[in-house]
Parts: sequence; structure tokens; C-alpha cells
Amino acid sequence: MQRYAMLFGTYLGAFWILTSIFFPLALKMPFFIFIFISFTICSPFLAYRYTRIYRDKACENAITFPQAWLFTVLLYMFAAILTAAAHYIYFRFIDNGFIINTYEARIDEVFAQSTLPDMEVYKTQIKEAIDTLRALSPIELTIQLMSNNIFWGAILAIPIALFAMKKKTTVNSMQ
Repeated sequence: MQRYAMLFGTYLGAFWILTSIFFPLALKMPFFIFIFISFTICSPFLAYRYTRIYRDKACENAITFPQAWLFTVLLYMFAAILTAAAHYIYFRFIDNGFIINTYEARIDEVFAQSTLPDMEVYKTQIKEAIDTLRALSPIELTIQLMSNNIFWGAILAIPIALFAMKKKTTVNSMQ
């Protein structure tokens, strides 16, 4: 199970790294957000596909729910570890505050155009959240993203395991 989870987790992690490239691009060119969202939506379907391949090749076409769930969680965990390495490299050496600064500029634009009277309260809360994010080190951001990926992977593993599980078929030898 671990060998297959590591192999397919590597494939899924590479897909996530490709997906994450489109996020900063989308902040400058909005078209890329559609690619980012499309790839993100495809991720559970890839995990389901990999779980079925594991079921068919390693489990002789039969897998219980706990086995399928555990395999899928391991798959997501290995993908998250690989993706975390790319996230760390990005936040440590490439980003230099680009994502947070872009968000801050966009939020300032929205608040400048807003005519609602209570927006100052929201602006203060959002600025505090941005300042909290800005205070995180690259490793802290990476750990946060990795734990998010593992958490959501464990949640998504439930329906994936439900769809992928399959009982052994018994052959009637009384014919």
C-alpha cells in the first residue's frame, strides 16, 4: 500500500505543483484563475483514479472502505509533502511578499471604491489578517499549506473510498 501511495502521491504532488504555479499568475492575469480552479477541481478525480488503479492492480480488484480510505489519505499525505517542498522554495526564494502585497493592493482598491458606511470595520479586520499572514515565515506558511492539504485530503478520502471500494466476487463452483 505504501509503495503505491508514494508513487501515486508523487504524481498527484507534481500535479499540485503545476496547479500552484497558476495561482500567482492569476493575481496578475485573471485568465489563469480558471486554469487554477479547473486543476484544483480535477485533483479528487485523480485521487479516485489512482485509488482504483491501486484496487485493481495490488488488491486483486477488491478493496474495503478502510483500506481505500487509508490508501487515499496516504496518497494525499505524500502529495502534500512533495508540494510542501515546492511551496517552501517558492515562499523562501521567489515570492518576496508578492501574493500578500497583491492581495493588499486589491483590497485597498475595493475599499476605495466602496460607499458602504461600515466598511472601515471590515477594512481593519482584513488588514489585521494580512499583517498576521505577513508575519509568518516561509516554513510556517508551508506547514500551514501542507496541513491544509492533508486535512482536506482526509476529508475527500471518505467519498473517494466509498466510490472505490469493491467486494470480492465469489465464483460459484456448484455448476
